[in-house]
Amino acid sequence: MRSIPLSRATRGGLSVVLALACAPPAHAQVESFAAVANVAGETPVTVLVQRYTSDRERKTLIEALKKGSGTARALLMKGPDLGSIQIGEHRTAIKYVYARPAVAGRQVTAVTAAPIVMGDQKRPTAGYDFGLVLLDLDPSGRGRGDLVPATKIRVLEDGAFETENDNGVVVHLSNVTAVKRTEPR
Repeated sequence: MRSIPLSRATRGGLSVVLALACAPPAHAQVESFAAVANVAGETPVTVLVQRYTSDRERKTLIEALKKGSGTARALLMKGPDLGSIQIGEHRTAIKYVYARPAVAGRQVTAVTAAPIVMGDQKRPTAGYDFGLVLLDLDPSGRGRGDLVPATKIRVLEDGAFETENDNGVVVHLSNVTAVKRTEPR
């Protein structure tokens, strides 16, 4: 399996490249992750996944992104909420969440169809319409992550997502832990 770097600097900002490599099929399940963001002190973050994105849904999003971010955002907005990202009192709906095997465990990528609200942050620059959470987990369910409150997303020729972050803002998540995983009835 080829390892793809998780981040690289572009145009003075940070870009996160998200591989859309082969992954297990989506399963209807509930899984939650707890983490700590260092924003104005230690802020708890909860990522709740009610259902993972299927390979077919992933392909549909890739095609929409190739047509432009407006098309992709419209597709995500009309789709179901697949979970949520909660930071303090603010909750943002997840519209795309995909898990794939990684070199040392698995990687979970969550995308929102609106910027992720974090406390009293300034309004994002126009065109940075998505939010992103990237979690890297070891086999025990522990790891680290990154949260990008506002980003643009493009698709590269190899099918990977490339993001351009608003003002280079990336919030590092520590103490990431898979808290609960259950199969719904």
